[in-house]
Amino acid sequence: MTASSTRLRRLCTAVVATFGAATLTLTGSAVAADRPAAWSGTWSTAVTGPATAPQPATVFDNQTLRQIVHTSIAGRSLRVRLSNEYGTEPLVIGEARVARGAGGARIMAGTDRRLTFGGRSAVSVPPGAPALSDPVTLPVPALSDLVVSIHLPERTAAATVHGSAFQTNYVAAGNVTRSATLTGATTTTSWHFLSGVSVAAPRAASVVAFGDSITDGAITTVDANRRWPDFLARRLRGQASLRDLGVLNKGIGGNRLLHDGNIVPGTPFSGFGPLFGDSALSRFDRDVLAQPGARCVIVLLGINDIGQPTSLAPPSEAVTAEEMIFGYRQLIARAHERGLRILGGTMTPFQDTTIPGYYSAANEAKRAAVNQWIRTSGEYDGVVDFDRAVRDPAQPSRMLPQFDSGDHLHPNDAGMQAMADAIPLRLMRVTGEQVAAR
Repeated sequence: MTASSTRLRRLCTAVVATFGAATLTLTGSAVAADRPAAWSGTWSTAVTGPATAPQPATVFDNQTLRQIVHTSIAGRSLRVRLSNEYGTEPLVIGEARVARGAGGARIMAGTDRRLTFGGRSAVSVPPGAPALSDPVTLPVPALSDLVVSIHLPERTAAATVHGSAFQTNYVAAGNVTRSATLTGATTTTSWHFLSGVSVAAPRAASVVAFGDSITDGAITTVDANRRWPDFLARRLRGQASLRDLGVLNKGIGGNRLLHDGNIVPGTPFSGFGPLFGDSALSRFDRDVLAQPGARCVIVLLGINDIGQPTSLAPPSEAVTAEEMIFGYRQLIARAHERGLRILGGTMTPFQDTTIPGYYSAANEAKRAAVNQWIRTSGEYDGVVDFDRAVRDPAQPSRMLPQFDSGDHLHPNDAGMQAMADAIPLRLMRVTGEQVAAR
């Protein structure tokens, strides 16, 4: 026996002598009895840094942000995750509250709850960090609106943001977090400093929609929750065996698989670079693996890797189909290492898109090659053929007119529903036993 093992044995003996042998013998039932409530995401968004010039900087000063989010699954209590992950200064929160929504900026009577963080109602969130609230007892229905109100008492730059929420949110003077409604508020269609809501639900789990603007919901109807992940949440709710599977939208407009947001000055979307987010390879751990209850991820990324370097991003960032496949393989390996099922979504058509220089025959060839690999390689745990769901059979490189938002790249509301309807629900049947058996 080594000296180190002898010391360890003596330490264990001393602990038993002091506290009793029962202290060191925990049965499965005992562990389960002490285990905290299981949490699973019911809503989420992916955060980025703010836009740069020429967009004017957004700054808040002694103002309340009232932000609306739409749940996917129900729970008996909730937690809210705030984020200062792109901030360079502490984020000072004077007060934060959550309530059920009653439409617009109104909150439902009797549902207003104070948020605390480690028992504190006021908190300073360090630069680069999130802040997870203490549990709040508030029954949360599925497919309903929650209102999160945050008072920023100090001058605060909007350093951490989700730029394209397709949801009306509100900004009002002073601390009006407790107000049943707001008067004189301005509106924004971005989420600021807010990244997630999880619920306590014993049998719940979540699927993460990991993608770009098409997953984010670009050009869908504001305040209508018609992104394809929203339609998927409604489909799952209608299935008795899947109704406890939350859907978390981690799409970012302009996002790429292999490169961070980087837009050439003077081109369309100039200044939007940081809003386009870190590359999928960079953000996968935070936006997928760290999500509460995550059991499955659907990946729909790559069209911006193909189109941006010939239109918006530096030409030096052009990628090959082989380089993209390398990126997908990294996501697959990292998901499997953590026991997640990972599904590959085929890229949708984009011929004649209105973004200058984005489409070309060479770019279409890359899309076709990558889609063929997604469909046939067998490396993903399953395939979601979004391309087949929305393409024109007579012209496969074009989107069906009835699914086209008008820019020939992003599906409209009907196209988003067609995408959600194309997801084989059998691929969503991921139990704890199946994950453990991987």
